[in-house]
Amino acid sequence: MHRLLLLLALTVPYNFARAQVTPLYIEGLTWPEIRQAIASGKTTAILYIGSTEQNGPHMVTGKHNFVARYLAGLIAAKLGNALVYPILPFAITGDLVQKTGHMRFPGSVSLTPQTYAGVVHDVAVSAIDAGFKYVAIMGDHGGGQNVLATVAKQLDAAWKKKGVRVLYVPDLYFKEKQQAAALEAAHGITRDVHAGTDDTSELMAIDTPHGWIRYDQLALSAAQQGAVGVDGDPTKATPALGRIFLGYKVDDAVAQIRALEAAAR
Repeated sequence: MHRLLLLLALTVPYNFARAQVTPLYIEGLTWPEIRQAIASGKTTAILYIGSTEQNGPHMVTGKHNFVARYLAGLIAAKLGNALVYPILPFAITGDLVQKTGHMRFPGSVSLTPQTYAGVVHDVAVSAIDAGFKYVAIMGDHGGGQNVLATVAKQLDAAWKKKGVRVLYVPDLYFKEKQQAAALEAAHGITRDVHAGTDDTSELMAIDTPHGWIRYDQLALSAAQQGAVGVDGDPTKATPALGRIFLGYKVDDAVAQIRALEAAAR
């Protein structure tokens, strides 16, 4: 009897924990589980690129990576046929020698276009080698979107005769920016480019347990913004707006992936 109680004490929490896990991220799966998932219909690999870059004095450098990981799972769940590859935490954020763009600020990381293209290429081919029939490439950071488009186009041309399609998903970034700008304008919020209302709201929406926002550093004068890496108004950011903006990204990405996959069949 005591042995039975001990067995129940050990197994019930374990089974409960497993029940809470959504097996959509490949880094949380074993290779046989990934192979079985693909065989069972998870034929799309999501390759979502983040970035490690300055986001003003009020927001941590991992913003894009935290948003990307959060959204990638939602996109995969809504698609129903996808698994998520590890978020690539680096992008093109400025010149490494001249220290332009975000590289003016400590903590930013930049890849050259050649390195960026090579890493994205190799991760995408790794997904193809694993057996995925579609690889959807998207980026949360504006810099290097042209590189993502080029890599996807080149890989798609090389693999489509073998029944594999590589898709670039620009709507996640560009369409969402247009939607966010329209919503901000409707609320009287000024132009927003970087670390302003849009970006800050998105991180606020998922920040509850982490402390990724420095709320005492939100208020900046127009003269201060450029000097500290902000282009926009973070004081107008709210978690409610963030949930709307994040929803745009999910819906835009899912709609475009579905349309591209349908056109590719």
